Amino acid sequence: MNTATKLSGFALGLAVVFGAAYGVGQVADPVAPAADSRHDTAGHDDASHDDPGSEAARQIPGGLLVSDRGYTLTPVTAPANEFAFRITGPDGRAVTTFDEAHDKRMHLIVIRRDLSGFRHVHPEMAPDGTWRVASPLGEPGTWRAFADFTPNGAQPLTLGVDVPVPGPFTPRPLPAPATSRSVDGYTVTIDGALQPGRTAKLTLTINRDGAAVTDLQPYLGAYGHLVALRQGDLAYLHVHPDGEPGDGRTASGPQVTFFAEVPSAGTYRLFLDFQHQGTVRTAAFTLTAGDAAGAAGPAAPAAPATPTPSESAGHGEPDHGHN
Repeated sequence: MNTATKLSGFALGLAVVFGAAYGVGQVADPVAPAADSRHDTAGHDDASHDDPGSEAARQIPGGLLVSDRGYTLTPVTAPANEFAFRITGPDGRAVTTFDEAHDKRMHLIVIRRDLSGFRHVHPEMAPDGTWRVASPLGEPGTWRAFADFTPNGAQPLTLGVDVPVPGPFTPRPLPAPATSRSVDGYTVTIDGALQPGRTAKLTLTINRDGAAVTDLQPYLGAYGHLVALRQGDLAYLHVHPDGEPGDGRTASGPQVTFFAEVPSAGTYRLFLDFQHQGTVRTAAFTLTAGDAAGAAGPAAPAAPATPTPSESAGHGEPDHGHN
């Protein structure tokens, strides 16, 4: 896959039953009304991306459906501390053949609905089509799970589902918009602005202790991966950078350039995964597109009276992680 031309609806939709260990109740998500009603993989150089009134701009963004084009996320009972699921196909049977995309056949991203606790993991599939991974869920609250996969010979699909984790829940306020973020001694700055319904160029620059990082390592076939989530409904975009390792023109830092399109005005949370010296780190940003006032969707649920401790941090921060 040419990562320079793909803006993937890389949404990992997992309906997972944790049984009594998690106390997860029944989850329900909208089902696609028609096969062509959603916005799946699209190249950033597609002319339709430059027309906010085009058919592509009106399609449903990734991650908002639990079933699409005959493929459905099917919950599977799992032991404690495990996330398990199957993807069923148009014939109602578990799908067992998937194409590899970005070095993996299945990508799973989860995040709490207050946009904290970002996790990017890669389940393993058993011969019967059951995908399993150590649970990436964190503190109590409602989590959104996104599944990115490509059935063999079919188009990439994005499915998403809410998964409740019981317990007292205190939502975190969304960090204010900022163009610079520090993580583990690295400083990442972002240059560019999101444009509703249009392709926008975003350049992220990575420095460590004041020096440019020029030896980034490929992670899942790229020098960086950028996920954008819209506050409110968590409409999802997975954006890959311009160029790829080994193409003869793309430098291994300090800059990684992306071409991204967000579907509407609103507030977005962006997560950049990058690998250096054998460790993957994540820098998170809040950005707005257009007139975000009143466009970000429903507010987070009110906090209960009983507070909870801070979430355990990935790489020293409360809102990201991966494996």
